[in-house]
Parts: sequence; C-alpha cells; structure tokens
Amino acid sequence: MFVSALAAIICFISYHIIGAKVLPDGTLVEPFALIPIGYLFVLVFIISLICSLLFSRKQK
Repeated sequence: MFVSALAAIICFISYHIIGAKVLPDGTLVEPFALIPIGYLFVLVFIISLICSLLFSRKQK
C-alpha cells in the first residue's frame, strides 16, 4: 500500500527534477509519462487504503 504512495511521490518529484525544455526547433521535450503513472499509483494507493480499512472493520 505505501509502496504505491512512495512510487507516486517519486514520479512527481522526478518529473519536476527532470523538467521540461524547448529545443531550438520549437519542440517540447518533457517526461510526460511520469504524470499519468504517478496518478495511477495514487489511485492504486487510494483503492488499497479503502480495501484495507473495509477488511479491518469487517474483522472486528
């Protein structure tokens, strides 16, 4: 569960560290794939957190 949160944080931090640049011919170069991957990890974290809370309440 926390691995997905850590992976999301790493994706977002990596995106900002790598940054974006414009080449002399006007094309934008950026690590855009890190953004949706980061959001995917956030979604996995939220779903696993909800499932964990539901299962822990069900056992009590």
